[in-house]
Amino acid sequence: MAEGSREARVGLWNGFAAYGMWGLFPLFWPLLEPAGAADILANRMTWSLVAVTAMLLVRRRWAWVRPLLRQPRRLGMLALAAATVSVNWGVYIWGVNSGHVVETSLGYFINPLVTIAFGVLVLRERLRPAQWAAVGVGTAAVLVLTVAYGRPPWIALALAFSFATYGLLKKKVGLGGAESLAVESAVMFPFAVAFLVYLEVRGQGTLGHHGWGHTALLLASGVITAVPLMCFGAAALRVPLTTLGLLQYLAPVSQFLIGVAVFHETMEPARWAGFALVWVALVVLSGDALRRIRVERRRAAATAPPVPAAAS
Repeated sequence: MAEGSREARVGLWNGFAAYGMWGLFPLFWPLLEPAGAADILANRMTWSLVAVTAMLLVRRRWAWVRPLLRQPRRLGMLALAAATVSVNWGVYIWGVNSGHVVETSLGYFINPLVTIAFGVLVLRERLRPAQWAAVGVGTAAVLVLTVAYGRPPWIALALAFSFATYGLLKKKVGLGGAESLAVESAVMFPFAVAFLVYLEVRGQGTLGHHGWGHTALLLASGVITAVPLMCFGAAALRVPLTTLGLLQYLAPVSQFLIGVAVFHETMEPARWAGFALVWVALVVLSGDALRRIRVERRRAAATAPPVPAAAS
């Protein structure tokens, strides 16, 4: 019992660490200027492969490689996942460095609602009434924010849909976080390196041209991509998915607060109204998930065989 409790605590702290680091990302990407979003993205892809390969070497986890190479369908889905997460990373870095931190946080608030919609449209899942209500409120929030911004919140929608697509592909592939990142980074590595060479040839590259500090930060982009993923993987093995689902809101909450308090982005009343609707939808979703867990636990307890009495 004590061992299980200790494992749960380890998982919880890893979950806090993963989402805590992701929540602080808006403070990191501006440090990489004058590198542009595409330059940063190419460096992130390149050094992510180096970082995750080093971690897998230390942990000696290579047994998955041969079976995967014999499954072209899974490899194809991983290649598609690599393209999708590249779009997500690129939009996120551009959004943060162009002064749209609050809108990037909105993307990850909306993401659970898009994931539910994908479950209905792609996986043919049936929604409970509370889930339908949450999706409806979330849709209303996007309409309110469209009016508030004077345009659809394209950055948020691109982040939400790309990450939901990425999650769907990962669910179908069924590969661990580090292993999946290694394959995805390997897929994008040639393109990333080719783009960095292209920038160098044109005299627009920043790697090695703005001092050792800037170069170290670009190299660190691979580490800060891999480390939270390692923590997330450790958490996913030790805590219930419902707990992990609630922890995921730590990242966009942190990003939102950074956008408002650190970067002083404008939040007009209509934008507050749109965000409030998104938060209402998430509260409805979380409450429904917790009720569902309680019902299933009671049902499991009712159907469990009785424990035989100890002999006196």
